[in-house]
Amino acid sequence: MDEDRAVVAESGTRARTRRAILDAAVALLATDQTASLGDVATAAGVGRTTVHRYFPERSDLLAAIGADVLDKVAAATERTRLDDGPALKALERLCQEYFELGDALTLMFDSPQLMSWSGWDEETAADRALTHLIERGQAEGTIDAGMATDWIRNVLWSLLYSAWELARSSGTPKHTALTLCLRTLRKAIAA
Repeated sequence: MDEDRAVVAESGTRARTRRAILDAAVALLATDQTASLGDVATAAGVGRTTVHRYFPERSDLLAAIGADVLDKVAAATERTRLDDGPALKALERLCQEYFELGDALTLMFDSPQLMSWSGWDEETAADRALTHLIERGQAEGTIDAGMATDWIRNVLWSLLYSAWELARSSGTPKHTALTLCLRTLRKAIAA
């Protein structure tokens, strides 16, 4: 029994350490893409050898970040309950969820090499859910049917990126940046 508890405690510690490294790497790389693994170790509060134990090469860390971001986007999409209520309201909820992933998604946009690893899907289930939501809104008459689905998706991501950048670079409160993003999205795509 004590051996089992020790294994569980070790795996919990390993998971927390890995999570701390990933979170620190995302926060650091979102502002400084040239940061080294040593810089990531410092930001995570662990030794450089610890980072190398989890991620032997920078490419391993980047692949893990990419996988983690995809998982976070999938979880955010699931939490949004896209089938509940009018499509435009669901789209606003989705933006709110995605906005909270600011550093991670900004890093993905700013670092194309993150999307070139083998685990990156060109179209994920979250992408398909967003497309379905937009099409539903167009069928309901709440989203402009004269706009292509791809265009609306690109507008959404552009507005989110602009909101993240506004909050990060100018010190605008996150709530204000998100409010501006949602207001602009509503006006841009409303039927």
